[in-house]
Amino acid sequence: MGRRRKKEEKIIRKTLPELFLCPNCAKNSIKVTIDPKNNLAGIRCSACGLHGRITIEPNTAPVDAYSMFVDKYYEEGVTQKVA
Repeated sequence: MGRRRKKEEKIIRKTLPELFLCPNCAKNSIKVTIDPKNNLAGIRCSACGLHGRITIEPNTAPVDAYSMFVDKYYEEGVTQKVA
């Protein structure tokens, strides 16, 4: 008789999302592109066309750039598009 085999534990690693929730149309369709040379982040919604460009610090993650964009969006008002 053999002994029971140990159950393998699967390590699930969470990754950061690539698409984010749009504050204008409420769809999961915002893509963030980062330009590290110029310290700029471009944000564009593929569903409603909302777009913007913000200045960022070096080594900023796309999640942080998205958060800054959403803050700026709500500061300027919901009816305006961020330029």
